[in-house]
Amino acid sequence: MVARQTDLLRSFLEDEQARLQAVIAQMDAEGTVNLGYGNHMADDASEAFEQAKDLALRQNAEQVLAQVEDALARFEQGTYGRCEQCGAEIDPARIKALPYVTHCLRCQQRLGIH
Repeated sequence: MVARQTDLLRSFLEDEQARLQAVIAQMDAEGTVNLGYGNHMADDASEAFEQAKDLALRQNAEQVLAQVEDALARFEQGTYGRCEQCGAEIDPARIKALPYVTHCLRCQQRLGIH
């Protein structure tokens, strides 16, 4: 991988890390928990749906943040861009599409990871 391209990917990952941390912090600041029941079943259902949606969004943000932080750690270890399974270089087009990818396409297909 070309050094300039590597620098751009690292910069993108650092920006993405900061963005996701801000999103999670904002979710924490805005988070409200309603443990009681309202007067209307429809209102209760809407509230339960919103809470489930917010939880799913937070879990997704946390999962992507962990993947981004792992990618940044691989930069520090000097293993970024290498498949964690077979050690081969990951196709640069694949890395460009998903900068925190951990496996080459062949190993990902073999492992059945989505």
